[in-house]
Amino acid sequence: MILNTHKKNLAAARLQAIAAILLLGANQAFAAVPQQAQAAQSGSQQTQPTPDAPSTATTGTPTPTLAQQAQQLAQQSISPQRPFHVSMPHSHNPIAPYRPSTVPELDLNNSPRLANLIRDGKIYISLNDAIALAIEDNLDLASFRYNLPTALADLARTKAGGSTNGVNTSISSPLGAVGGSSAGGGGAVSSGAAAAGAGGLVQSTLGEGTFVNPFDPVLTVKGYVDHTKTQELNTIVVGVPLLETNTIAYTTQYTEYFPSGTGIQWTLNGQRQTSNSPLNIVDPSITLYWQVYVAQPLLAGFGFGTNERWIRIAKRNLQITDYAFKAQVVATVTGVEDIYWDLVNAYEDEQIKERSLAYTNQTLSDDQKQLELKAIPAMQVMTDQAAVAAAEGNLTISRTNLRAAEFFMKNAITKADDPTIDAMSVIPLDTKGISDPNESKSIDDLIAEAEKNRPDVSQDQIGMQIARENLKAVNNALLPQLNAYGFFGGTGNGGPLNPNCNQGPTYCTTTLPSTTPGVLQDAFNYSAPEYQVGFTLNVTLRNRIQKADQFRAQLAFRQSQIAYEQQKKTIRFDVRNSQFALQQAQGRIEAAQKARDLAQRTFDITKQEQKLGAKSSVDTLIAESALAIAESALYVAQTQYEKAKVDIDRATGETLERTGVSIDDAKAGIVTHAP
Repeated sequence: MILNTHKKNLAAARLQAIAAILLLGANQAFAAVPQQAQAAQSGSQQTQPTPDAPSTATTGTPTPTLAQQAQQLAQQSISPQRPFHVSMPHSHNPIAPYRPSTVPELDLNNSPRLANLIRDGKIYISLNDAIALAIEDNLDLASFRYNLPTALADLARTKAGGSTNGVNTSISSPLGAVGGSSAGGGGAVSSGAAAAGAGGLVQSTLGEGTFVNPFDPVLTVKGYVDHTKTQELNTIVVGVPLLETNTIAYTTQYTEYFPSGTGIQWTLNGQRQTSNSPLNIVDPSITLYWQVYVAQPLLAGFGFGTNERWIRIAKRNLQITDYAFKAQVVATVTGVEDIYWDLVNAYEDEQIKERSLAYTNQTLSDDQKQLELKAIPAMQVMTDQAAVAAAEGNLTISRTNLRAAEFFMKNAITKADDPTIDAMSVIPLDTKGISDPNESKSIDDLIAEAEKNRPDVSQDQIGMQIARENLKAVNNALLPQLNAYGFFGGTGNGGPLNPNCNQGPTYCTTTLPSTTPGVLQDAFNYSAPEYQVGFTLNVTLRNRIQKADQFRAQLAFRQSQIAYEQQKKTIRFDVRNSQFALQQAQGRIEAAQKARDLAQRTFDITKQEQKLGAKSSVDTLIAESALAIAESALYVAQTQYEKAKVDIDRATGETLERTGVSIDDAKAGIVTHAP
C-alpha cells in the first residue's frame, strides 16, 4: 500500500516537472516572437541589404556595400563611347548629288559600362545600371534611332516635290518584359502612327490631291550629228538627183516648278546643216530658236496649300517620329525595369530554395544519426529523404527560372552575344525600389499627368492636324483644271553664201547674217519674235473619282476624331487600371508579410517543441516548407508591387522623369547623366 502510494506521488512529480519544462519553453518561444516580428517589420520599412554584399561595420568608418563599390568603379572607369550620329548628306561638290551616300557602319560592341560591372566572373548590376545599359545597348532602341534620320530624309524628299514614303513608328518592348516585342510597349497604341506611314492593305486618302511636279530644276541637253543621202525623183526641187545633207543639231531645255504651281520652261534649239543642193542660197545654213514658257494653274493645283501638302505631312511625320522615339525609350526602360524586378524575384527565390534544401539536408543528417541510435523509426528518415528530393526539385526549378531571368536581362542590355557574358551570373544589387510619388496622387491628377506627358497623345493630336490639312488638298482636286499660259520666243537664221549656188547673182544673195554670232543676235533682238498667251480648260464630267476620294477623306477625318477621343478614354482606363493594380499590389504585400510572419512564428515554435520532444522533425520540416512558401509569396508580392509602380509611371507618362533618363542621351546612345 505504501509502495503504491509512493509510485503515484513519483509519477505525479514527474508529470509536474515535464509540464513546467514545456510551459517554460512555450513562454520563451512566445516572448521571442514579438521581438522577431518587430525586427521583421522594421526591416521591411528600411531598404533591404543588397545580395552578396558585405555587412557594414558597427564601429568606425562604415564599409561601402558591394553595390556602392560597383557604382563608384563604374563611374570612375567608363571608357568613352562613340555617340550615334547620322547626318543628312550635304556637300558643295557639284557632282555629290549624283553619287550614292553612305551611312556609318554599325557599332555592335557592347558598352564599356558592362565590363565595369563584372567582378569575380559575375555581373553585379543595379536598376540604374540596367537602365543605362539598355539605353546604350538595347537593339530595339538602336534600330529606332535610324527612324530619326529617315524622317529627315523623307522631309528632304518632299521639299523637292516628292511624296512621303512614311516612317515606321511601331514600338517594341524587350524580350521577357510584359508585352515584349509587341507594338505599343503596353497600354494603348497611338492612332497617330498611321500618319507616319504605318501601312496596311487598305489605301489611305492621306496626301490625295492634284499631281505635284518636282521642284528640283531639270536640265535636258540633246545633241546629234546626222548624215543623210536621199534619191530625188524631181531634181527641180533640190537641183540634184542625189541629195546629201550633214546636220549638227542640239536642244537645251531648262524646266522648273514652284510650290505655287507655277512652271517655267526655257528652250534653246540650234542647227547647222550643209547640203550639195545648188539651189540653197546659204551653205551651211544656221538656225537658232529659243522660247520661254510660263504656266500657272488657276483652279485645281493652284497655290501653296495643295503643292506643299507633302512637305507639311513630312514635317508632321518628323514630329510624330520624335514622339514615337520617346515612346520607344519609355517602352525600353519600362521593359528593363520589369525584367530587373523579375530577376530580383528569381534571385531571392533561389536563395530561399537553397536555404530550404540546406535545412532539409541537415534534418536528414540529424535523423540518420538518431536512427543509428535507434531513437527514431526508419520511416522518419524516409520522410526526410522525400523532403530532400522535393527541395532539390524546387531548387532546380528556381535555378532554371533564375537562368531565364538572367538571359532576359543580358539580352536587354547587350548588343551582341558574348559567350563569356552568357555564362556569367547576374546579381541584382537593388532588392527594393524607391517610393513613387504617384502612389499618393488622386486619380484626377494622374489622368491629367497622363494627358499632358504621354507621347501617344501628342501623336494623335498631330495625326488629326494632318487629316484636317489634308482635306484642303483633296477639296482642291475637285475643281476643274484651268491653266493660264504664255510664251515668248525668237528665231535667228543665216549662214555663209553657198559657193555652188547656180541661180544667178540676183537669187544667190541674202541679207541674213553669215556668222553664228550674227544669227544669235537676230534670235534675241526681237527681229523675228513669237509670243502667245492663252488658257486650257479640262473639265472631268461627273467627276466621280475625285468626289469619292473627297468624301472618303471627310469620313477618315471623322474617324480620326473618334480615334482621338477613344485614345483619351483608353488612357483614362489605363491610368485607373494601373492605380488599381498598385493598390492591389500594396494589399498583397501586407497579406504576404503577415502570412510570412505567421509562418516564421509557427516554424520557431515547432522547432522549439521539437527540442523539448513534443514535436518530431517531420513537423519541423512541414513548418519550414510552409515558411519557404510564405517567403516566396512575399517576394512575388514585392515584385508585383515594384512592377505596378513601373506601370503607373508608364501610364502617366512619367517614366523618363522618374528614372532620370535624358532623351538627348537616348538619341546619342550614350548615357552622360546617370539615371
